[in-house]
Amino acid sequence: MKKQIVIAALTFGAIILGTSNVHAQNTTATTTVNITLNDVISIDTGSTAIGNNVDFNYATAADYNSDQTVTKANSLKVTSTKNFNVKVKAGGANFINGTNTIPVNVLTIKAAASAGTMGGTKTAVVLSETDQTLVSNAPLGSALTLNLDYMIPAVKSSSADILGKPAGTYTQTVTYTATAL
Repeated sequence: MKKQIVIAALTFGAIILGTSNVHAQNTTATTTVNITLNDVISIDTGSTAIGNNVDFNYATAADYNSDQTVTKANSLKVTSTKNFNVKVKAGGANFINGTNTIPVNVLTIKAAASAGTMGGTKTAVVLSETDQTLVSNAPLGSALTLNLDYMIPAVKSSSADILGKPAGTYTQTVTYTATAL
């Protein structure tokens, strides 16, 4: 029995001495977190200007004698880490139907009355083959939207630019470019 008491006392003493060593262990850890940023500017998926059509239809005399406007919500959705400009240009000098043409300058593109969430200075653009600034100094942001009005004024639709052309669909591409400042 004495042996058992001695063993118990030694065990108890080892436990007490062992707990004093707990204070010498590490109780904190430090790590470094890195965030790497890259400049980004993107015309995002969900922009209706990507792969969609803007269709004008001249079926009556009234159509030729009035302004026609097609509004496209979310025409452009831009994400940019810096302020930016948006430019627009036609893919050629004319809308084309076989060998028949209509000059691209019959079309005006401008921010819609309800322009969306994209800031900056917006300018109406008469379409041409040359890059023109549609939005200047738009502030940085994520998924900023721009709603656009595509308009053919009556002064153009009731002129020789459109009148007298053979019936059919005339087509041209329009390219938008977002550029960081």
